Amino acid sequence: MTKSIKIAPSILSADFTRLTDEIQAVEAAGADWLHVDVMDGHFVPNITIGPVVVEWIRKATRLPLDAHLMISDPDKYAPEFIKAGADWVSIHPETCRDPSTTLRTIRALGAKASIAVNPDVAVERIEGHLGEIDMILMMTVFPGFAGQAFIEDVLPKITKVRTIISEGKLPLLVETDGGIKADNIDRVVRAGADVIVSGSGIFKTPDYAETIRLMRKAAERV
Repeated sequence: MTKSIKIAPSILSADFTRLTDEIQAVEAAGADWLHVDVMDGHFVPNITIGPVVVEWIRKATRLPLDAHLMISDPDKYAPEFIKAGADWVSIHPETCRDPSTTLRTIRALGAKASIAVNPDVAVERIEGHLGEIDMILMMTVFPGFAGQAFIEDVLPKITKVRTIISEGKLPLLVETDGGIKADNIDRVVRAGADVIVSGSGIFKTPDYAETIRLMRKAAERV
């Protein structure tokens, strides 16, 4: 069968000295979304970008902005990222006092809500929130740093999530993020992914358009 996917380059791996050029280059190369990794140095050990940078990214592209909040207080900051221009916002439920309230707030502010699931988190922990979200982000690395190796053990969990969605006839996307490149994208698509985040798998290659073309070609063979 032929499966249509969305490819979301992660700007964490872009050259920040020429970020506008990098954004425009992947947009011209055929990217569907831009993925923004937000880290606060608390929930994860690294520190990356805040709403001000997202605001400038919003001015540089018309692509949907997909903000993954790896932060300890999404209730405080999710509204700021939405105001800055984020179209999708992913939160880790373990960082929220009441994930349901957080997710409802994200939607009420006009963005799409997503729950992120780390490799060591059971799928069952998020099943109670499926009616409150638009997407599930399955992490295929542990969040915190770019360039990590793909964790194959997550593949059965992706399939499990896809089965739950299909059996419940839920209108949810499945996003995958971490270590995904042209040579393994077929595995996550076969497992059930719709949206593919790739950082170094795109930005560390010499030809973004060719890389994205190869990714789509591999996905279409699934």
